[in-house]
Amino acid sequence: MSAHFDLSKEEMKSYGYKIVDLIADHWDSIGDKKPVIRATRKEMDSVFLQEAPNEGTPAEEVLDFVMDNVIPNSTVISHPKAFSFVPGPSNYISTMADSLATGFNIFSGGWMVSPAAAELEIVTMNWLLKMYNFPVAQGGGIFTSGGSMANLTALVTARRIKCGDDFSKAVIYLSDQAHSSNIKAIRVLGFKKEQIRVLPTDLEFRISMNKLKNAIAKDRLEGLQPFCFIASAGTTNTGTVDPLHEIADVCEEEDLWMHVDGAYGGAAILSDKGAKALRGIERADSLTVDPHKWFFQPYEIGCLLVKDKTWLSGTFSEKPEYLRDIEGNESEINFYDYGIQLTRRFRALKFYMSIKTYGLDTFRKAVSYNIDLADRVEKVLRKSRNWEIISPATLAVINFRYNPLGLNLTEKEIDVLNQKISEKIMESGDAFLVTTVLNKQVVLRMCLINPKTTFEHIEETFLQCNAYAEEILKQ
Repeated sequence: MSAHFDLSKEEMKSYGYKIVDLIADHWDSIGDKKPVIRATRKEMDSVFLQEAPNEGTPAEEVLDFVMDNVIPNSTVISHPKAFSFVPGPSNYISTMADSLATGFNIFSGGWMVSPAAAELEIVTMNWLLKMYNFPVAQGGGIFTSGGSMANLTALVTARRIKCGDDFSKAVIYLSDQAHSSNIKAIRVLGFKKEQIRVLPTDLEFRISMNKLKNAIAKDRLEGLQPFCFIASAGTTNTGTVDPLHEIADVCEEEDLWMHVDGAYGGAAILSDKGAKALRGIERADSLTVDPHKWFFQPYEIGCLLVKDKTWLSGTFSEKPEYLRDIEGNESEINFYDYGIQLTRRFRALKFYMSIKTYGLDTFRKAVSYNIDLADRVEKVLRKSRNWEIISPATLAVINFRYNPLGLNLTEKEIDVLNQKISEKIMESGDAFLVTTVLNKQVVLRMCLINPKTTFEHIEETFLQCNAYAEEILKQ
């Protein structure tokens, strides 16, 4: 009797070729599509909401339904005019590599099950360790689903190393610009609100070192245990990098774990300007980077690097009876001992295949291009009578607002105007451009990490925003 889910070889090939053709067509025509898709829950319910069917539907018919209804109702996050949040530019080789990893259903938890998968994670992790000047022989790391899981893994490790089993008096520090995933991780770990210090940043959105030193000193006088500081290397809001060398000095003097959240900005190390901004990152105890951001990988792949791989294995290694037969020697790493997941997808393959195919120089050129593009946008905006820079181009992120000379608009009027500009550009679907809040001001924000984005794409968007602004002001 054949398996219940079997298709013939010809059926599988026909179905697979159709999907590859659809993906290739998508990559070839990304710029021709509208990046923004908006729909209400009611609209989506009307298309999808139904009971699970007892009887099957022909595979091609289901695929056609998905292509008609699912894909068109998803924002094209790799579009050259997707400027908001942190876009996911991705690359085609990694897309196909993900298909291989999924198609062969490779388990990437333990060495015995897939030595090649484990070896490729070791190899690619070593590439990253060298990139950030972490010790390769002693250091280590693990691919995760994203920055959120990488940050959580880092903080679990830091807590064990610095606090042991009792963290009732432990205190953790981060800035008001740190990514929200860090607060989530802290809450998941069971820390109380009074054990968290969210410290203010300066006018450039970097952590205030004086405030940090004062907070640590005060907590020690209160009999508490400062144990960790989370530094940002490329904040989501502004791309800002905290003063890493100064933070490292404080952490060494105060015996604090230094975790750097470089989920967004870490890949900037590939460019000369980025490497300069990230000086001191090599002094961190742990570092999060997100290859599915500026390393141009498809979702999901985050990464945690640590100075000493035994910190991870000492934190996460468990030896249940059902795993006793697959324990290898110490060099044959079981990555389920390095993090939270036991069952793990083969994330290393797409990173490995894309680096091998394109070469690091291609990635360096792409990252450098993105940083230079944002710098060019800043120069143009500074010469405009309509636009005002609120936070300058930093690691390819720039914040600005429409505030034309001579109109003398109030702060509230400027906030409303910029919010409406964003709403109109999003309603048009022509560009993905939303607001954030900096210094209590509503501002527009561009994150320019897509190498497909040209200055012409940005210029077209500003012309459209100018037209919307004039229309709003007339009303």
